[in-house]
Amino acid sequence: MGSRYLQNCLLGAKLLIGGRNGVLHSRLVLYHSTGKEGEEILTSEWCEKAFLKLKKWSHKLKEVDLIGGRLVNIDDGSRIVDEALERKLHAFRSIVRAFIGIPFMQETMKNNLMASFGSQDQCRAFQCFGKPSEREKLQVTSLTKVADILSISAQQRKLVRHTICPQVTQHHIWMGSLQEILNGLKSDIDVLIHCHHPSNEIRLAQQIVVGCLKFLESFTSYDDPEYTSWMRPRPIKQVLDSTESRKWEELLEMSIDLINCLGDEKELAFHVSKLEVMKEGLYQIRDVLVDKNIGYKETRHQEYLAQKKLKTTLGHSSQCLFTLLLYYLYGSVKDIEVEVRGGTHTVAGSGNLCLYMGKILTSDEEKVVWNGVKQLDKALGLFKFVWETANMKGNLEVQGHLWCVGSENRSLSYRGIVYFIHGIDLR
Repeated sequence: MGSRYLQNCLLGAKLLIGGRNGVLHSRLVLYHSTGKEGEEILTSEWCEKAFLKLKKWSHKLKEVDLIGGRLVNIDDGSRIVDEALERKLHAFRSIVRAFIGIPFMQETMKNNLMASFGSQDQCRAFQCFGKPSEREKLQVTSLTKVADILSISAQQRKLVRHTICPQVTQHHIWMGSLQEILNGLKSDIDVLIHCHHPSNEIRLAQQIVVGCLKFLESFTSYDDPEYTSWMRPRPIKQVLDSTESRKWEELLEMSIDLINCLGDEKELAFHVSKLEVMKEGLYQIRDVLVDKNIGYKETRHQEYLAQKKLKTTLGHSSQCLFTLLLYYLYGSVKDIEVEVRGGTHTVAGSGNLCLYMGKILTSDEEKVVWNGVKQLDKALGLFKFVWETANMKGNLEVQGHLWCVGSENRSLSYRGIVYFIHGIDLR
C-alpha cells in the first residue's frame, strides 16, 4: 500500500536536496491540498531521498532539542551553541512535517488511533494533521492565542484573567520570574566572555545584570516560609522617605539599558525578549518601594501595592501576564512552542472538545521519547488549565502525537493524557 500512495499525488511540500560535500540545502514550501493549479507533487524519488536524510540525521540529532527557542542537550538541559546543528534540526523537522501530510502517513496515524481506542470509538479516529495549517509550528505567547484556539468567548476570557491574576502576581512568582531571566542572562553572558573576545556592550551588560541581581537580593520577602517576621530585627533608624528609598523604577531603567546593549546579540535574544516582556510589569510598579530597611509591615504593604497594580493593569493579551503564568505552572519562563500545532475536533455524541498537538522526535530511544512527551505535556497542560479556568461547557480531551523515524506505532500514558507515537517509514 505504501508504494501506491507514494506514487500518487503526495501533497505538502517541496524540498530541494543537494550541495557541496553532501550537505543539505533545503527550501521548504508548503501548499494547501485544494487540488488547485500550482500545487507541487511529492514524487516517490523525493520521499526516498528525504527519508534517507532523516535516517542519517536521526543519530546525530538524538542528544539535542530546541526548548524555549534554544538548542539544548536533553540529558542535562545545558545550552548548545552550534548554528549548523540548529539549522540541521530545523531542516529535519521540516521534512517530517512534509511526511505527516502524505496519505500513507495519514493512514498510519488513523490505524494507530483505532488500535488504541477500539472499534467502539471510531468517532474518535478522525483525520488529524491533514490540513497544511495543522502541521505548522505554533509559539504560544499570550492567553489570547490559547483562547483563540479553544474558541473561548470574551466574557470567559475575562473570567480567566480575573481568576489567574491574583495567583500569578504574587510576590514570589514575580521575583522568581525576574531572577530566572536575569540568572540565565548572566550565565550566557559569562560563557560569551569566556569563549570569545567580548564587545564593550557585552562587558557593560555583564556589569548591569550583576547590578540587577543585587537589586533583587537587596530585600527579602516575608512570604518565604523559612523566614518568619520575628527573625529580622526592626532597623534602628528607619528610612521612610520615598526620595531616599529604592523603587522598582531602578530595575526598570537597568533593564532598558540591558535591552539596548544586547539588542544585536543573537545568542542572547531569548533573555532579551523576556526582559522586554517584563518591562510592562516593571513600568506599572515603577513607583513602588523596594527597601529591606522599611520594616515588616511597610514591606508587606509595598508588596501588596505591587501585586495590586500588576493584577489590575496586566490584560488578557499581556505577554508579561503569560510569562508569570508559565512560571506559576511550571517554575520556568521558557516559551511554550508546539512543533506541530494540530487543531480541535468535536467528539460526536459527547459534546466534548478534543485538542491534538504534536512533537517531532529525532530518535525512539527512551530518553528522547520521554523528553518529547514532557515537553508536549506542558503545552497540552496549559490549554487544559485555561479551558477549566474559563469554566467551559463539556470536557477538553487532549491528545499528544509524536513522530519518529522507524519507530513502532504505539501509545503511552503520562499524567492522564494519551500520547501516540507514529513511526515514519516508506513501507
